[in-house]
Amino acid sequence: MEELKLDYYFKDIQSFAFKEVFDDCIYPWEALNNINDYIKRFMNNKEMKINKATEIGEFCSITGNYFIDEGTKIHSNVTIQGPVLIGKNVEIQSGALIRPGTIIGDNACIGHSSEVKHAILQNKSKVASLAFVGDSILGKSARIGSGTILANRRFDQKNINIKIEGKKIDTGSDFFGSIIGDNTRLGANVASLPGAFIGPYTWILPGLQVRGFIPAEKRLFPKTEYTITDNEKVELK
Repeated sequence: MEELKLDYYFKDIQSFAFKEVFDDCIYPWEALNNINDYIKRFMNNKEMKINKATEIGEFCSITGNYFIDEGTKIHSNVTIQGPVLIGKNVEIQSGALIRPGTIIGDNACIGHSSEVKHAILQNKSKVASLAFVGDSILGKSARIGSGTILANRRFDQKNINIKIEGKKIDTGSDFFGSIIGDNTRLGANVASLPGAFIGPYTWILPGLQVRGFIPAEKRLFPKTEYTITDNEKVELK
């Protein structure tokens, strides 16, 4: 099914700063499975602690193996746990946590107190504040709103399945978040369940919970029904 393949979600992989992580991959989860081996190859199996960052704020912790390219700005109180690869002109805002196996492309942004774990963020992607991105791939110029969670594990810890056209496909992993296509936007406080596949140029408006496959070039709205009742006057302490 075309909706499962990489090229349905990502049209400009060749411009990605670390494009070789997608080599020989047909399906997105194959690239996630490639991350650790690719980082080792990038580093030639040697200790590699290269930091070309333009700015590093106070009280930052950068450990393990890492490659941080030129022009990148790391604000105060950021924690980076290698192995990680970070491209050019990336902004990592205060309090962010970058966990092992993360690959961040050029001109990307990680917001205040957000956490990224074992994920691929392509060029110009942005994760706003207080968000979690785990075991996921973000396409070029994808946007993740504040407070958004890309959940990456089932309660029963079984392998993550993706359901398309009534068929279930086993990703082969019990850690798997979301595939977010190029130029897709998730609004504030969206929650995507493990195994969500969201096509390019789709907008998920704030507060929604999404799951399964969502096609390209769609817009999802939350229901706006709510109940209003009278409220007594209470003077708060």
